[in-house]
Amino acid sequence: MAKSTLLKSSIAKKVAMALSGIFLISFLALHFFINMVSVFSADAFNEMSHFMGYNPLIQFVMQPILVAGVVFHFIMGFVLELKNKSARPIAYVKFDGGANSTWASRNMIISGLVVLAFLGLHFYDFWVHEMVYKYVEGNAIEETRYYGELVAKFESPVRTGLYSVAFILLALHLWHGFTSSLQSIGFDNKIGKSLHTICYSFAVIVPAGFVFIAIFHHLINN
Repeated sequence: MAKSTLLKSSIAKKVAMALSGIFLISFLALHFFINMVSVFSADAFNEMSHFMGYNPLIQFVMQPILVAGVVFHFIMGFVLELKNKSARPIAYVKFDGGANSTWASRNMIISGLVVLAFLGLHFYDFWVHEMVYKYVEGNAIEETRYYGELVAKFESPVRTGLYSVAFILLALHLWHGFTSSLQSIGFDNKIGKSLHTICYSFAVIVPAGFVFIAIFHHLINN
């Protein structure tokens, strides 16, 4: 009975982890779309950013949910990692991880920590700046400032490089995490396997797109 309850609890944690991951992926896709617009049209990027920055539903409902989702996802990741390690208190005499799994699947906690550190930098660069601009300094509404602020962030080659490396590790995190999330919520079937191609494509195209955006705006500065 206790073993059955423990199993159900473990499955519930994995499902919660998967759902929070898919939730964050949806925000990542939206974020990618808006940032990619900056490559083609400064005016359109300013309009979209202004809408996101001053819409009450986004600012006071969706934004706190997003922050809570990030915190929950990473806490659950650590909990599951510790649980997996405690389930195998005695290390294998010989373990050839590369024979049965990818580097990404074996090191989700490492790539996750790097992504978490990147999110901290990203929040500092954009979210904290936005909060100070609007609510601390009390500046007047300026609908055309966003593009210039974005470009200025990528003036430094060091910052541009850090962003690029972070997105490469995000790609590795998504490579395993996206398909694993689908399996955890029950798509471990023909439909789920057919979706793997979409998941792998997303894991490559979106992070590569973010790297392109960072380098593009860096080159504009120089």
